[in-house]
Amino acid sequence: MTITQIPHEPTARERQGLLRAARSIAIVGFSPNTARSSYYVATYLAQDTDYRLYFINPNAAGREVLGLPVYASLADLPETPDIVDVFRRASDLPAVVEEVIALGSPVVWFQLGLTNDEAASTARDAGLTVAQNRCLKIEHARFHGGLHLAGFDTGVISARRTAR
Repeated sequence: MTITQIPHEPTARERQGLLRAARSIAIVGFSPNTARSSYYVATYLAQDTDYRLYFINPNAAGREVLGLPVYASLADLPETPDIVDVFRRASDLPAVVEEVIALGSPVVWFQLGLTNDEAASTARDAGLTVAQNRCLKIEHARFHGGLHLAGFDTGVISARRTAR
């Protein structure tokens, strides 16, 4: 299955299709700090998915985190990822989009809380699919049974004490 361009903000079904079609994901703005959301998302993806993952952080380049190397830039990757997941300031997104366009990745995904209509428009004009203000981990878990559609954990919670 190949990833085709979606010229608008992807619907839930389209986001599900993007995640199913993808085989590799680059995380731009990845942090080796375990308290950062990019580390949490990377941990989930490394443990619960079959994606080939690439971490991008020029300050941590050359290190190994979660058993995977950290790269300085998208240009240093051994392949073109299917999705580029971005954890950077909204003001940095236009520069990141230019890198993604140069690399040729079909999807750029701005994490929860990140929107930049100028960067999104530039990406769409270049033929990329853009998801804004969406957490890739939450979306993946939601589509694979880990979360209810409203976003909460579907695990059974009970106040009943277990027999000892």
